[in-house]
Amino acid sequence: MSIRTVLDRLRGRPAARSGAAAPSSGSRGATVAHLEEFARTRVGVEAYVEPPNAQTPATVLLVATTGEWTRRRVPDERTGFEVARSLGVPVYNVRFTGYPQRMRDWNSAQRAKRRR
Repeated sequence: MSIRTVLDRLRGRPAARSGAAAPSSGSRGATVAHLEEFARTRVGVEAYVEPPNAQTPATVLLVATTGEWTRRRVPDERTGFEVARSLGVPVYNVRFTGYPQRMRDWNSAQRAKRRR
């Protein structure tokens, strides 16, 4: 699947072969733009696809080498993997790998900064 197809799917645009028009969503476009910007401006970004749970749908978590991270909702896990691949970053299923230690370390450092 091409990057254009994946990003169009996230943006809510119909596939090129589809005759039906899908409604465009500003939030989907913002999600795509945010993920692209994060991956482009950080070093060593990896993606972790998180399964849906009772509170949230499937999400893609991007984690940089520094541990800085961002999370965005995606329609389903498959789309999460496609988005990560289209960004050109390694992608993992968080159910099998867990979360990277650098992310937990970054969260702890951020909490410590807020306490000061």
